[in-house]
This record gives sequence, structure tokens and C-alpha cells, in this order.
Amino acid sequence: MRKIHRSAWLLVLLSAVLQILIFPLPNLYPLDWVALTPLLLALLRAREPDTLQLREAIKLLPARPLQAFVLAYACGFFWYAGTCYWIYNTMRQYGGVNAPAALGLLILFCLYLAIYHGVFGLMIGLLAERSLSRRALLMAPIVWVAMELARTRITGFPWDLLGTTQVDNLPLARLATFTGVYGLSFEIMLVNVAVAAAFLVRREKRQILLVAAFAAAAVLQCGQFLPLPAVPSDRSALLLQPNIPILEGPEWTKDYFDSTLGALSAMSLTPKASSAAAAGAATGAADPVPPNFIAWPESPAPFYASDPLFRNSISSLARASHTWMVVGNIGTPAGMAPGSATRIYNSGSLVSPTGEWVSRYDKMHLVPFGEYVPFRRLFSFAEGLTKEVGEFSAGTVRAPLVAGDEKLGVFICYESIFPDEIRQLSANGAQVFVNISNDGWYGDSGAYAQHLKQARMRAVENARWLLRDTNTGVTASIDPYGRIVAAIPRKLRTTLRAPYALASVTTFYTRNGDWFAWLCAIISTGALIARFLFRTKAEPTS
Repeated sequence: MRKIHRSAWLLVLLSAVLQILIFPLPNLYPLDWVALTPLLLALLRAREPDTLQLREAIKLLPARPLQAFVLAYACGFFWYAGTCYWIYNTMRQYGGVNAPAALGLLILFCLYLAIYHGVFGLMIGLLAERSLSRRALLMAPIVWVAMELARTRITGFPWDLLGTTQVDNLPLARLATFTGVYGLSFEIMLVNVAVAAAFLVRREKRQILLVAAFAAAAVLQCGQFLPLPAVPSDRSALLLQPNIPILEGPEWTKDYFDSTLGALSAMSLTPKASSAAAAGAATGAADPVPPNFIAWPESPAPFYASDPLFRNSISSLARASHTWMVVGNIGTPAGMAPGSATRIYNSGSLVSPTGEWVSRYDKMHLVPFGEYVPFRRLFSFAEGLTKEVGEFSAGTVRAPLVAGDEKLGVFICYESIFPDEIRQLSANGAQVFVNISNDGWYGDSGAYAQHLKQARMRAVENARWLLRDTNTGVTASIDPYGRIVAAIPRKLRTTLRAPYALASVTTFYTRNGDWFAWLCAIISTGALIARFLFRTKAEPTS
């Protein structure tokens, strides 16, 4: 490793910083067109040649495979540390672990997930061996997408996929209706490759390539300024943002429970309590037209569906409002009392205007160390987190909840970061998405903004309205272009009258899923096999 040139380490650090800046809260997403360029240059110009060069300045050669893994691994470690730093505070404040342990868990998290960056570097190193930089550059976008798919499918943490940075670039983001978010990641990497190539050719060719690469990036980025027509809405939902503190658990006395339940019920019946929304949807005045349904967020309180007090209150509220209700709660098997349930679920229940609890969605993709502890014997120290919310069981059915003439695609919190899982709701007939969440776990870190951006991409991929109802914010109505049409500020107990419309037409991505990412994975695997089976003679870099 001592043979890695110092400039390569500096480029790796620069790339990590740029990758941090393109995600919220900095949100300098136009930088994503060059954020991976330094990493590519570090991999392809990492070591000095073994032979002495006298005629010109030393020309650095591509990193050997192990060197490439280490360089990219370091980049991934720093990127995760700078982007997912909020894990420290979550574990420290809500996990019941001390500061050194929380820091250790964050480091372990970064060391683990940085493997995907490392494998990307390893692949580039293998493909670039013997100075075949052209082949490695051509394969870089494909390999990157393959690694994003692996991160989604194997580890189950596709947080901040590269393509989500362009959700505000509406014309370009529409590519996701065909390829999913992975097509945007490919496009971004393609431009990064073009910029990197300009620095790898002879000086006389560099200016032309740089101009062409930056012109392409400018054209793609300027698409965000093209006006797109407003999407008409003919329905509305009342979304509650209760702003219940996460750590109220020890104080959940009967009086506090009753007063909180009463306050939320009053908010549901008196939407005039709403504050002004960012996009003007909540007017602060009562609307004479009743909402199509009322939604409560992912349960931030011990609201058990089997608790008669809670259940009867919601039924009475539905009858009084003559409205369908989607209510976040802790689900239990039928007939089980809260204290005796052997299994509990993170659920969203549908209650009819007559007060009948007609159906329920149980969260299928649970948060490791948040809603369950994997490998309990090994990670028993992390049980403090699940003690705050409960040790949940996973649901088994991903199907819309039918509310009269509407099919609601309900999903809960963290599930919004999984493209293929959410598109299954639309493929199964969901006409509008309803994402109930409790982002209070993130505090004031950038995680809530990262989460919102990823949820918006699900609306784009499937061309569906998305109503996002959260405990502490951001509660918003998002149109099929991913635009926030209406929203309310964070950390306020208020409501939002959220406009939306139903849609039944499915996108290519909805029907075919992650076909593009799988194609990239197959091509990457084929290139790796070919590299070992057919050893090509080195070709000089032009």
C-alpha cells in the first residue's frame, strides 16, 4: 500500500467530500456530475511504474486490484461517515448506549457498507490491469449500478443511491419511469467518466474532451429549469402531524395517553387548526368539502390496535367525520390483548366511515437494530433501540388497502428507500401512495431531508401521487413528477390538507422492476469472467 501515490489518496478524500455535499442537507446536487471523477482518477493513476522514465514526467499507472479496493474502500468509509453521521445520535439518544459505543457502532456501520465502494474499486482495478484504462472507464457506470443493486438486495440499505440527487431535475428524473433510480445513477456516472477521461488523455486532446463533458453536464442539469405542467388534483386527504416526542415513553400514563388521543382526535375533526402550508395547501380555515380520508402517521405512541380504548376512539372518530381513516398503530394478532401478544407489527390500519376496521398493512421491511435485532446473541448490546419501539415481526403481504373507490398503497417509513418493493404496490393496483413515517428518530440531522428525497423518487418511478404523513415532519403532498405540492414545517403539531389524484396507468419500471440494474449486474459479471478467461495484451492509453 505504500506504493500508492499520495495524489491518489488526496483524490479519494476529495471525492468523498463531493459525494457528501451532493446529498441533503448541503444539497449541492449539481456537483454530482464530477463527484466520482476524483475517485476514478485515483484508481486509474495510483502508482508509479516499476521502470525508470527519463523523457517525461512520471506517468502514474492504474492501481493494482488490491490497491484499488483499498482506495475505493476509504472513499466509501468517509462518504458514509459524512452522510450517515446521524446514526451516532440515534444510537446514543434512543439506543441506550454510551458515547464511545455509539461512535463504535457508527464506525462499524461505515466499515461494513464501504465494502461496496471497495468492490467497485476492485472491479475497476481488475479491468484496468495492464494499463487497459479505456475498458475500465467504459465499464465504470455499469459496475457502479451493479454495486447499487447489490447494496439494495444483499445488505438491504440502499440509502442515498446516486440517482436520487437528481429528483429536482424533473425532465431528467423522468428517466426513472423506465429504468428506476438506477438509470439516473448510470447517467451521472457516465458524465463523471467523460470528465475523468479528459484528464487521462494527452494534453492536446484534453481541452476538447473537457468542453464536451461539461457541456453535456450543463445540458442535463439545465433541464431542471424547463417548466413542466401542473398535475391536476381532484381529491384531498387530511394528514396529521402530531409532533409527539420520541422519548415520552416513561411518561405514558393513562392521563397523558387520554389527553394525546383526545388532542389528535380533535385535530382530525377540526382541520381549521392547520397552519399555513409551504405551498399554500393548508389555509388555516375550515374546508367545507370533507377529505377523502384522514391519515395518522407511523405510531409514535403506544397505540395498540387491540386496545379497546384506542380502537373505539378511532371508530368513533371515523363515524363522526364520515371519512375513511389510515391510522399508524401497533398491530397484534386477532383477539390478542396488548400485554399478551406474542407478536407485534408496525402497522397501518384502514378504518371505514362506519367505524369498521376493514384491513391492515403490516410493515414488511423492518429496520435492523431499530425494529428488530438480527443475530441477537452477537448484537445483544443493541437491544436498547428495540426496547423503545418494540421487537416487531415482519408482515407478509404487500397489497393496497381498498377505501371505497380508492386503492391506497400504504408503506411505512424506511420502506420508502426500496425502489422495487414500492413499485410492487403500484403493480398490484395502488392508485396513490401513502407513506406514514416517524422521522423523529433522526432529530435535526440531514437524515429527514435525505429520507424525503428518496420517497419523492418513488413517486417519480411509478408516476403516482405520494402523500407523506410524518410525526415530526416533513409532512407533504408530492405529485407524480416528484414535486412537493404542499407541505408543513417540521416540529409543529398541525394538519395538512393534501391534494392528490388517482392513477391506474403503470410505468415501464412499475411493470418490469429493476431490469436495468440486473442487466448492469449481468454485464459486470460477464466482464469479470472474461477478464480471467481471455487475457488481452495491454494497449496504450491514448
